[in-house]
Amino acid sequence: MLTSKRVIIATVCGFVFGLVCMGLASSSPDPNYQLTAAIKLNIVLSRTLLGFTIGISAIRCVWWLHGILIGIIASIPMGLAIMDRPMIAVSSVVMGIIYGVLTELVTTILFKAQPAWRLPTPTPTPAA
Repeated sequence: MLTSKRVIIATVCGFVFGLVCMGLASSSPDPNYQLTAAIKLNIVLSRTLLGFTIGISAIRCVWWLHGILIGIIASIPMGLAIMDRPMIAVSSVVMGIIYGVLTELVTTILFKAQPAWRLPTPTPTPAA
């Protein structure tokens, strides 16, 4: 059973980290390097999807490992899309790992929104 608190917090964290990631990607010292609107949207949406995936995931592992795994899984498509620039592709996956761990840290530790598999199961009440 999903908790809406966890899904909302993780998705909002992913969106915020997407904006941070877009800002970092836009701050290139090269004046000829400009991000298109499509790339900016792709960055924000992929990080938001990372947060949403963390919120709904049912993988049973420690929170930090969960953030690493989902960060890798969610960042590989963006890394593959820019394989013509290997350093940017690798850094995209590495930053996905970092954002995944940070999203898990905020969601699980700071807001105490535990994954569904860690929540206590309700005890059935006997029928009268």
